[in-house]
Amino acid sequence: MVQTLNHDRLANLNTQTRERFFMTNPVITVKFFASLREVVGKGEAEMTHTAGQTVIDVWNSATNKLLQPENTLMAVNMEYVDASHPVKAGDEVAFFPPVTGG
Repeated sequence: MVQTLNHDRLANLNTQTRERFFMTNPVITVKFFASLREVVGKGEAEMTHTAGQTVIDVWNSATNKLLQPENTLMAVNMEYVDASHPVKAGDEVAFFPPVTGG
């Protein structure tokens, strides 16, 4: 389920209160960058976390099982990961198109 989360209010909470929030509201933040934002039709979403969820599960839930473009880069909490990486409540999951350079 995708839901709205007040990030400003959450940012002002102390660590103990934030941990309690995520225990009772298992939320993950999903971000789509560059051309993926256009493909998916949104730049960000919040989702309810479920036990055993992986990065590819997040993609499928956030995009209604839209085919993921080949070589999509994925990160959890700003660390690159693969599609089978587990996700936990409070994580930020990000998807990037492949990077090219010259």
